[in-house]
Amino acid sequence: MQTRNIGIILNGVTGRMGTNQHLIRSILAIIKQGGLKLSDDLTLLPDPILTGRNENKLAALAKAHGLSRYTTNLQQALDDPHNEIFFDASSTLARPAFVQMAANAGKAVYCEKPTATTLQDALHLHDICHKAGLKNGVVQDKLFLPGFRKLKQLIDTGFLGQVLSVRGNFGYWVFPGSHPDQPAQRPSWNYRKADGGGIVLDMFAHWRYVLDNLFAPVTGVFALANTDLPQRVDESGKKYKSDADDSAYAIFSLQNGLIAQFNSSWCTRVRRDDLLTIQVDGVKGSAIAGLRECYLQSEAMTPKPVWNPDIPQPIDFYGSWAKMPDSIVYDNAFKIEWELFLRHVVLDEPFPWTLKEGAKGVQLAECALKSSQTRHWVDVPEL
Repeated sequence: MQTRNIGIILNGVTGRMGTNQHLIRSILAIIKQGGLKLSDDLTLLPDPILTGRNENKLAALAKAHGLSRYTTNLQQALDDPHNEIFFDASSTLARPAFVQMAANAGKAVYCEKPTATTLQDALHLHDICHKAGLKNGVVQDKLFLPGFRKLKQLIDTGFLGQVLSVRGNFGYWVFPGSHPDQPAQRPSWNYRKADGGGIVLDMFAHWRYVLDNLFAPVTGVFALANTDLPQRVDESGKKYKSDADDSAYAIFSLQNGLIAQFNSSWCTRVRRDDLLTIQVDGVKGSAIAGLRECYLQSEAMTPKPVWNPDIPQPIDFYGSWAKMPDSIVYDNAFKIEWELFLRHVVLDEPFPWTLKEGAKGVQLAECALKSSQTRHWVDVPEL
C-alpha cells in the first residue's frame, strides 16, 4: 500500500465554519481515519497548511490540532509545489483575489460559497480556472446532509408520486448583541452591506443548488428582502448600523413547472423540527426534511381535517408523520464533499459542483435582490 501526501492550503479557516467543518471535521478527520483510500494500492493523506492574516490565530489553531505548517505569506504557500490544492473560507469580498492568486499558481481551487458578491466576479473565477485547465469546486454541503439525502431517496423511489410543491423554512433568532449575557452568535460583518453581508447573498446560494439538484433548475424568482433589525452590537461591544437584509421571502419557478417557496430570516424564533426544514407535497405522499431527519406521510396515513374554529383541534397533526429510519451511517456532509473533490483532483473522477455551479448561486441572489428592489418577477436565465 502506497501513501501519497497531498499539500492543501486552507485559507481563512480560523473562523467558526472553517475551523469546525473544514479543518476539524473534514481534513483532520480524513487524516485521523488513516487517509482517503483511493484503491487497494493507494491512500491519499492530506498535509494541510493554514494561511491567513493573523499569525497569532494561525499559531493557536495549529498548536491546538498538532499542526506544524502555517503562514501569513499566502504567496509563499502557493509557490510551494507540494501544495496542490487551494481552499478558501475567507470573507466573500476577499475571495476573488485569493482565487486569482491560486489560479495564477496553477493550483486546484475549492472554496466556500457564495463564491463572490457579484455574478460578474463569480463567473470570472470560473473562467480563469476553466481556461487554465484547473480542477475547481464549490462547497454545496446541504446535498450531503442526512435529511436531504433521505428526501432525495423518497423522490427517487417514487414515494411522493408527482411532486406538487416545495416549501422551505430557514432561520432562527440571531441575538443583536445588546445584552452582555446574550452575545450575537454570528459575526457582525454578516449584517453590513459594505462587508458583503445579507441573508439573500448568504442563503440563496444554498437554495439554488438544493432546488437545482433535488427538483429542477430555477428559472425565475420573486422576492422581498428586508432589514428587520437596523441596529446591532459588534464584537467589541459597539453599536453599528446593520443595513444588510436579515430576512427574505421568495417564490421560485423551476424548469419542470414546479413552484417553490422559501422563507429565510435571522429574526425569527423557531417552532419547527429544525433550523431549516423543507416540506415537499406530492400526490402519493409528503415529506419534511431537516438537516438530519426526514419525516414522511403517505396518502393512506393522511388525516381528514374539517374546518371548525369553534372547537379545540381534535387532530394531532404531528402524530400521523413517521420518522424515516437511518439505513446507513451518515458521515459529515462537508467531509463527504471534500473526499469527492480529492478523488476528482487525483483520479480525475467527476465532480459536478464546479465554480460555475457556485456562480449560479450568486446569480440567483442578484436576481432576488433585483426583484426585491423593483417589486417585479425576475427571470433567471441559463448561464
